Amino acid sequence: MPTCSLMQLPKRRHFAFGAALGIALIPSPALAHSFGEVFTLPMPFWLYGWGSAAALILSFLLIALSAGNALPATSTGRDLSQHRSVRLIRKLHLKTLAQSLSVGALLLCIVSGLWGVRSPYGNFNMTFFWIVFLLGASYGSALFGNIYSVINPWYCISAAINRFCRAFDRARVKWPSWLGYWPALLLYGVLIWLELLGASMPYSLSITLLAYSLLNLVAVAIFGSRNWFRYGEIFSVLFALLSRLSPLDYIATDRGQATKHAEPGKLQLRWPLAHLTDLRVGHWSLLIFILFMLSSTAFDGLHETTLWKQWFWLDLYQNLLRDFSSSNPLAAFPQMRQWFVYWQGFWLFASVTLYLLAYLLSLQLGKWLANSSHSITELALGFAPSLLPIALAYHTAHYYTLIQTQGIKIISLISDPLGRGDNIFGTANWLQRQFIPDANTVWHVQLGSILIGHVLGALVAHRLAQRLFESERKVILSQLPMLALMVGLTTSGLWILSLPH
Repeated sequence: MPTCSLMQLPKRRHFAFGAALGIALIPSPALAHSFGEVFTLPMPFWLYGWGSAAALILSFLLIALSAGNALPATSTGRDLSQHRSVRLIRKLHLKTLAQSLSVGALLLCIVSGLWGVRSPYGNFNMTFFWIVFLLGASYGSALFGNIYSVINPWYCISAAINRFCRAFDRARVKWPSWLGYWPALLLYGVLIWLELLGASMPYSLSITLLAYSLLNLVAVAIFGSRNWFRYGEIFSVLFALLSRLSPLDYIATDRGQATKHAEPGKLQLRWPLAHLTDLRVGHWSLLIFILFMLSSTAFDGLHETTLWKQWFWLDLYQNLLRDFSSSNPLAAFPQMRQWFVYWQGFWLFASVTLYLLAYLLSLQLGKWLANSSHSITELALGFAPSLLPIALAYHTAHYYTLIQTQGIKIISLISDPLGRGDNIFGTANWLQRQFIPDANTVWHVQLGSILIGHVLGALVAHRLAQRLFESERKVILSQLPMLALMVGLTTSGLWILSLPH
């Protein structure tokens, strides 16, 4: 029987083989929001799409009929500072304990990555940083307020240094107004790139954390802790934004004036989302930061799909790029794989531009419909807070199952952080069985999360519009293009989640 070698295949089949090889071998993170190709939606997708759009439109009509009275006009709430539980926390010095644990967790992440096992699933730092810290603190901020402002490990370290080196955190260079939140946005982009495309491993994560710690200390020494942790530190900006959704508001002692005898922070209970309507976005960099929270999460879901990979490896590779690579698919694969990383990186950062253009277009149309004299800058910055519930909804829909599947492993990893067979706290053998959530349940939670996030976004946008426009008629007219944008985001977000991975 005659044999057929790879090099004897027709040239067109070379590229088909290379494309299939690329799709099969390109590594993708084992994220739990991916259903896999075997999952079939309980109903056709068009029913979910039309149903979600109808629910969002109906919610908009109900909000318009209620004239936006569902949200109070101010975020002022009940003072809980003297509540018994709060006084007990102060008496037991739990704040100091939480700060110590925060710094200890950071140090353990660095140590375990440098000297622990190389397996990302067997090392403490990968699970703790990416899931327990990044996801847990995001959801915790939305539920319990800006707790991170109290236990931020980099702030705690700089405060400790300041005790021995007076004026360490005093601003030596004034933070320029034009700089805004651009440093935080730049660092946030690097963080997301490392998460999605950087193939982060325990050792590289430790090196990154060391470099980021050094950057924080240098920045604090130059700009002061008050400015840096307000405008420049990624997680301070991220968690402060998400905390605006919380019914709890912790107002920490001014970092620029904190002393040993300073008054403790103030804790308030308020209506959920009420504090969000008081958020003043005064710089384009903060608006783009919020939009990147949205676009990067949507891109994460899209870039893992089979459709996205086929677009590059089948359409572009065969039709556009094959003339720039070897005709041998095996020889061309390393080069094409590197191009694929560049391709992914381009669209990761281009996605925020697409979202920004769609957002500005909807505002411009609303401005015309309402015959408003407000500038597009005023409208863009003014309506930015309404995007935060949607950003959190996207985040929840894409990532919440990671806490169920891998996040719970932190209980066993804490007893064996280096992955060397230790059992420090006696929990090393706990929860070893893999927990796989039911796909139907996951899908409906994702559906509900995205829909609720857009409804809340529409509610907040209506309240913000009431402050910008003088009549309810103009408020409703201005929100029609925003409603169309939210319907589009809802259906496209659900479509991405429904695609095979």
